[in-house]
Amino acid sequence: VQLQASGGGLVQAGGSLRLSCAASGRALSMDAMGWFRQAPGKEREFVSAIRWPMGSRTYYADSVKGRFTMSGDNAKKMVTLQMNSLKPEDTAVYYCAARRYWTVAYYTDKMYDTWGQGTLVTVSS
Repeated sequence: VQLQASGGGLVQAGGSLRLSCAASGRALSMDAMGWFRQAPGKEREFVSAIRWPMGSRTYYADSVKGRFTMSGDNAKKMVTLQMNSLKPEDTAVYYCAARRYWTVAYYTDKMYDTWGQGTLVTVSS
């Protein structure tokens, strides 16, 4: 399975971006997909996750709650991350990730075994 993330770019503070992540190859059923980000000089951190089937329940880091919305289509193996009201501190490389089975530790990057290549989001002040 390969994950391909896209949609990053440069945006002014207060603006919006939409990231997408698509799985290809021998994409078996995946119960969990997530978005993580890594800013320069910082560790990778959790952004959001989606749980299938469970009605596509979503989870967010406190830092993005109310501004970011994750959605997806399990049948198509695609997820998106709509990012609104962006702040300079949202600047990072954003990665999508997937795992076969759901885990209560969905916010931990080590629980995911498949990763996309990352897409850069830069928010200017």
